[in-house]
Amino acid sequence: MPHIPLTLWHDDAGGAWEPAQVLDADRQVDVAIVGGGYTGLWTAYYLAKADPSLRVAVLERAHVGFGASGRNGGWCSAIFPASLRKVAAGSSRDAAIRMQRAMNETVREIEGVLAAEGIDCDFRAGGRLSVARNAAQWARARQEVAGWRDWGFGADQVRLLDAGDVADRVRMSDAVGGTFSPHCAALQPAKLVRGLAAAARAAGVQIYEDTEVLRVEGRRLETGRGRLTADVVVRATEGYTAQLDGARRDLVPMYSLMVATAPLTDALWDEIGLHDRATFSDKRHLVIYGQRTADGRLAFGGRGAPYHFASRVDPRFDRDPGVHAMLRRILVDLFPGVRSVEFTHAWGGNLGIPRDWYPSVDYDRRSGFARAGGYVGDGVATSNLAGRTLAAEILDRDSDLRTLPWVGRRSPRWEPEPLRWLGVNAGTLAFRVADRTERRSGRPSRLAAAFWRSLGH
Repeated sequence: MPHIPLTLWHDDAGGAWEPAQVLDADRQVDVAIVGGGYTGLWTAYYLAKADPSLRVAVLERAHVGFGASGRNGGWCSAIFPASLRKVAAGSSRDAAIRMQRAMNETVREIEGVLAAEGIDCDFRAGGRLSVARNAAQWARARQEVAGWRDWGFGADQVRLLDAGDVADRVRMSDAVGGTFSPHCAALQPAKLVRGLAAAARAAGVQIYEDTEVLRVEGRRLETGRGRLTADVVVRATEGYTAQLDGARRDLVPMYSLMVATAPLTDALWDEIGLHDRATFSDKRHLVIYGQRTADGRLAFGGRGAPYHFASRVDPRFDRDPGVHAMLRRILVDLFPGVRSVEFTHAWGGNLGIPRDWYPSVDYDRRSGFARAGGYVGDGVATSNLAGRTLAAEILDRDSDLRTLPWVGRRSPRWEPEPLRWLGVNAGTLAFRVADRTERRSGRPSRLAAAFWRSLGH
């Protein structure tokens, strides 16, 4: 069984993260789902709720929430990785707008399920703050809000904040303004995945942990513990997809790392703000993300870890002393008052990135094969929408979700090595350079703009 990740979230959720049930014999089911993260569990949950007679099984090689679903930043956000422009280019303006509205509604859908199922995961719909801390970032904030207005979205989608508005919500160093969106909640991801698994089991889903799928041959899954045959097979492996036969170039596994402080004093929270537990970031290109946890810590993460040659995934990559030190320095830079605060946790994990940064959902009724993923790190809410969509597709139910533009599309495959290694790591380096240039010059980076144009965003 793979190592148990020592994250703040797993520690805070309590209890043993051990398999509750393993596959102990050959079995036949209606739907077999490979992967016990959010995508697999949401799909299983909605299938079982829609048709209790279905035999649904989830197979997970470690434990539920072992991967990104138990390690992420806890942003239940309406962010869709592909821009409206990118989505519209492959469909229509109306379809792109419907996609974003579906994402907005998904945050509320998740809140409703939590209430209905009694899942306590420290959910707080405080919105999302993105702070501009130099002139280039402030120009990008204004451009971002103007772009939303061009697509017909008003202040209820995102609004511009001046320096005083930002200070009313968070006291972040060097803030000159920012943006705020109400379509985001902070939550405790490991508590969510554990509660969702319990709800799925209560609905009749069989979850087999410590059960690695070795091969998928049509509608037959070979594991080290037995064979499972199914009418429908769902691939819900996200950042681990590249480890499957024939899928090495489907999604790049990129690492995102996090740190967490000890609980802060009330006086320090009065200095920082975030009283509504809004999630926070700034507008740099190399993404950072943070939240105030329910027990009063700062949980903070960001990109910057390297992509490993040939899409390698290894527990050793979960910890990178240089990147973790960088994250601690950035957090102290944002909030100088935490300089003397103890950092108690440092962890990481891999997420899945498609070649065009555009998630997708697909079901081939003839072969019985379904898949969803490619969330680029924004999967907490997007996986719920994927699960609902896959359930409607598999059951052939009437649903507007089936007409969304991400359904049935396929991203191009990543380049073979060494081009993949060179390209992905060059992109990370370009973002680092762009951020340094913007801090120094105050002008938006042409290098970063060229990168996004190359992806059609």
